[in-house]
Amino acid sequence: MKIIVTGSNGFLGRHLSLSLAGKGFEVHALSRGESRFSPVKNICYHSLELTDVRTVTQIIRDLMPDAIVHTAALSKPDECNADSEKCLAYNVEATRYLADAAKNTNSHFVYISTDFIFGEDGPHSEDDEPGPLNFYGESKLRAEQLLQQSVLDHCIVRPVFIYGKCLEGMRPSFLHWVKNNLEQGKAIKVVTDQQRTPTYVGDLCAGITQIIEHRTRGVYHLAGKNIVSPYEMALTVAKTLGLNSALIQPVTSDTFPEPVRRAKRSGLKISKAIRELGYAPVDFEEGVRLSFL
Repeated sequence: MKIIVTGSNGFLGRHLSLSLAGKGFEVHALSRGESRFSPVKNICYHSLELTDVRTVTQIIRDLMPDAIVHTAALSKPDECNADSEKCLAYNVEATRYLADAAKNTNSHFVYISTDFIFGEDGPHSEDDEPGPLNFYGESKLRAEQLLQQSVLDHCIVRPVFIYGKCLEGMRPSFLHWVKNNLEQGKAIKVVTDQQRTPTYVGDLCAGITQIIEHRTRGVYHLAGKNIVSPYEMALTVAKTLGLNSALIQPVTSDTFPEPVRRAKRSGLKISKAIRELGYAPVDFEEGVRLSFL
């Protein structure tokens, strides 16, 4: 099968491209700028601006992919809030261009959304009422809605706080920030009053692969099975790596005022994915261990 992965220089896009290529798929990795991949069998990189409708239409017409996995997004809530036009261009209009092109090639479209389309009172199931608390969540919800209103053969995937191995050239994730500070003996403040169901990237790649192979339609939550706070995440990193947990200071989110609102209790329920996809995520402690192998 021939698969396009957008946002392939990003965290999920890069992990997913490598995972699919390792399973024998022909992967066409799309992203802006130069490739961050070392030469890898089955991966062909294309530098592309997704907000350019002509370029998007042309490359999909040329490649005729079996599936398109759209991971690319403007995903920083603060940046989306500060520049709503740019946010809509990348998160909604680029999705529209890809979806329109996918219809013409009969490509299966897998859209990577987010738990940010919901508000408080998580974990949420697939059919819970959306209620985004910031413009990033609103933009992702709009993209979901344009897909759901189309006749496109598609699947919407919602993960939460994706984590995993930091590949060469990637910016350190929250978990790696914790590790780096503790190794240097630096004290850190981490919030206790936010709840998430963090998604190990290896589990997410496996779930997406299952969706591609079976051309699955609908909406699926691919998240972790543990509800944890950032503070608990940090403690798990310290425990797993044998670092000093006494350096981790519990604080509330009021300690770090932010320009945009985020849910205190978020997270996603994964029973549908377990039942229908055979989704089997690792627990958070194992995911942390795998992230630092």
